Amino acid sequence: MPLTQRQMYRRRRIVVFSAVAVVLAMTFYLPLTLLAPLGEVSATILPVEEPVLAEPEISTPSYGASAIGALDRPGVLAQGGSADPVPIASITKIITTLVVLDSKPLQLDEAGPTITFDETDVDFYYDQLAQGGSIAPAYAGQQLSQRDVMTAVLLPSANNYAQSLANWAFGSEGAFVTAANAWLTEHGLTNTTVTEPSGIQETNRSTAADLTELARLAISNPVIAQIVSTSSAEIPGIGSVSNSNKLLGIDGVDGIKTGTLDVGWSCLLFSADVTVGDKVITLVGAVVGGPDHPTINTAIRELIADATAGYTVVTLASDGEEFAEYDTPWGDEAAAVSESTLDAVVWGEDEITATVAPTSMRAADAGESAGTVEFQVGSETFSVPLVLSDDVDDPGVWWRLTNPAAMF
Repeated sequence: MPLTQRQMYRRRRIVVFSAVAVVLAMTFYLPLTLLAPLGEVSATILPVEEPVLAEPEISTPSYGASAIGALDRPGVLAQGGSADPVPIASITKIITTLVVLDSKPLQLDEAGPTITFDETDVDFYYDQLAQGGSIAPAYAGQQLSQRDVMTAVLLPSANNYAQSLANWAFGSEGAFVTAANAWLTEHGLTNTTVTEPSGIQETNRSTAADLTELARLAISNPVIAQIVSTSSAEIPGIGSVSNSNKLLGIDGVDGIKTGTLDVGWSCLLFSADVTVGDKVITLVGAVVGGPDHPTINTAIRELIADATAGYTVVTLASDGEEFAEYDTPWGDEAAAVSESTLDAVVWGEDEITATVAPTSMRAADAGESAGTVEFQVGSETFSVPLVLSDDVDDPGVWWRLTNPAAMF
């Protein structure tokens, strides 16, 4: 049966519209779907198992006052005994030399200006001799460099040389005492008092916590750190002098200053470098008021051992460890993995937290950046780059054509 004119017209319209649709598809739809950028795929963050560390156990002496700290963290790791200021004996000389260097600074290995002794210095010698203090020879006209005088103060602990050094730098002991107490306040050592430069008087007092901060200041000064780590030295006119610190060189001890008041009051301000993993940790502290030096030396060795044991090497991230995963709408899967292994030396009481920050991903090759994971360990932050574990390929023509909603 022949088609009516209306039917023929209708068929022509269908053919024309179909052709137009094909042309439009070819012109717009196909390029848009085949060339359109893929939408970003967000990562699913995986739970991170954060290490839980054992609480350190540090035993402190039952006598006097004691504390130990570390340069990599503020405050003390542990302290025991009296919390009140106690006599610090010749540890005072560390304050004396720091205050003098603040006024008369020296460079490392610099001898400094010449100090000429006079009758006042001879009087210091006889006054200390009468009190049973530690002394070194002094006579009018004697000339020594500032460095040599400081060495005699810090190694054999010559009381009269501490007086001579303070008098030379400030003009009188009274002026030195004023400067010293201002210096202590300036450095936050508010529980420490100095009444004379040698330490022979019991009125020179401090707390174990303050002394730990003093130890930080002492070893942060390169001149003092160098002198107190020396076992012996030659001083013109005096000869060879030896360091009174018998712990020097044992268990990493490299300073700082002994102190003794009569019988039954022995002290040591100390520093020690210990190695945990590949990190050197500097421990500082003090034991004051012990019965004798051998006893406090044993206690300090135990403090150092306990504090060292309180540090642990923790693996925060292992090479290739997964921290997030990608699951694309077109079926590709990949993970954001650690680019490398990260170990950290951690103190036992430190809290460890992890923050994973993966990037959103389109098509990408394995090994491309995939964000970071940051670990907060106490006050320190460690960052590890994340990379893509596998290729995320383009979904291909068929998927693009059949999933337009995912494309636009």
